[in-house]
Amino acid sequence: METVNATVITEFFLKGFSIYPRLESLLFVLCLVMYLITLVGNGIIIAISILDSHLHTPMYFFLSNLSFLDVCYTSTFIPLMLVNFLSKRKTISFIGCAVQMCLSLATGSTECILLAMMAYDRYVAICHPLRYPIIMNKRVCLGMAAFSWSLSFLKSIMETVIAMQMPFCGHNVVSHFTCEILAILKLICVDTSLNEIIMLVGSIILLPIPVMLIFISYIFILSTILRMNSTEGRHKAISTCSAHLTVVIIFYGTIIFMYMKPKSKEAQISDELFTVLYAVVTPMLNPIIYSLRNKEVKEAVKKVLKKSYLSM
Repeated sequence: METVNATVITEFFLKGFSIYPRLESLLFVLCLVMYLITLVGNGIIIAISILDSHLHTPMYFFLSNLSFLDVCYTSTFIPLMLVNFLSKRKTISFIGCAVQMCLSLATGSTECILLAMMAYDRYVAICHPLRYPIIMNKRVCLGMAAFSWSLSFLKSIMETVIAMQMPFCGHNVVSHFTCEILAILKLICVDTSLNEIIMLVGSIILLPIPVMLIFISYIFILSTILRMNSTEGRHKAISTCSAHLTVVIIFYGTIIFMYMKPKSKEAQISDELFTVLYAVVTPMLNPIIYSLRNKEVKEAVKKVLKKSYLSM
């Protein structure tokens, strides 16, 4: 029977962009700016969704959930990544790596489900407007959000525990700038078939099924919009859906590339670049995309700023 070197790993070295030292200062500035925009933009969406009573609707309830997710997701790794850009010792403790992996998996997974629920919300609002307040009542919205968070955290805890209890045989150099699960699995020195099966099942739950639900929802939405007699109503329906559809394309496009492409033992620079796109740029763009063509958001921001100014 083959023996396994049981060397205990206490920390991981995050290789990241360390082979491009001249780029790290530039990446530090870019990622810091994008992170601050993410915090401010999503913070504004959350604030106006709470403060403006006109936005106490299912659409903005899910949108504020999405913004909160984006803040949580980026905060799981960007602060440490920024420190590592300026540090010679780019390390993270074993426990810290496990926590980072679990939280990033959980928040990312929740967003997959939440985007499908937002598509369903738009389907009900456009295809069944008279029944919308009854179908999408407060209790249903809370239940849908709780389901997405609970399922994602259970899945992420299971994947993290199974991955981190495997033997690494002294391998602790992660070819990534974060404790991303695929990068960690490459360090394991035994058969990872169980991990791959669990991740495949999770990928089916979080990729094809939500994408199929989103696709079906938009088929019905498009069919309803084409039958509308009112040009104004048609324009309003398209406007409320276009932002969500743009976010879905960006989010799922990058995540499908990352997790469905052929795996290789050697790290590819494209892996890291696409992770930056998926993990840093997308959360920054979400509040911008949702506010550009949304008059309600613009009016709510103006109203909140006006109240704040008058109260000073």
